[in-house]
Amino acid sequence: MDDREKKSLLEALLFFSGEPLTPSAIKGITEMDEPEIRRLMDGLTADYRTRESGILIAEIANGYQMVTDPRHSPWIKKMKSSQVSSRLSLAALETLAIIAYRQPIIKAEIEQVRGVNADGVIKTLLDRRLIKIMGKKEAPGKPLLYGTTKEFLQYFGLKDLAELPTLKDLAREEAI
Repeated sequence: MDDREKKSLLEALLFFSGEPLTPSAIKGITEMDEPEIRRLMDGLTADYRTRESGILIAEIANGYQMVTDPRHSPWIKKMKSSQVSSRLSLAALETLAIIAYRQPIIKAEIEQVRGVNADGVIKTLLDRRLIKIMGKKEAPGKPLLYGTTKEFLQYFGLKDLAELPTLKDLAREEAI
């Protein structure tokens, strides 16, 4: 691997990590020696500063981390304050899984699988645009049918619903 490829690898590791990576942690992953890691990180840090990117590489807690440029902090703060938490509760994840695998599905079917009322969770998932109303079921009362959205695919990094793990995949993961 040449220096360009090594820098690219380090950049990917920093981006994925989201927290400071020490040279020893990077060494354990890449098997590069620490002086080489420091040299490459110094070069990568300089590259980001030279191109005046919105992202910088900072030395934090004896490691390296990707951070936003402090010049943009007013807008970052504004964006952060306008966003709701991106974490989903266990109930929301359970409900979302049921909808994803059985869509289109009505609320009564979701509640039958979960064994509890799903009103609040469905409202939360609708508000976050992870599910949508797909129509009405031809049944007494014409209950609403729910399905997943494009935002659902983005949230979980899926190209399409075919990329959802199968029950066989999930059983294999649990066995490991």
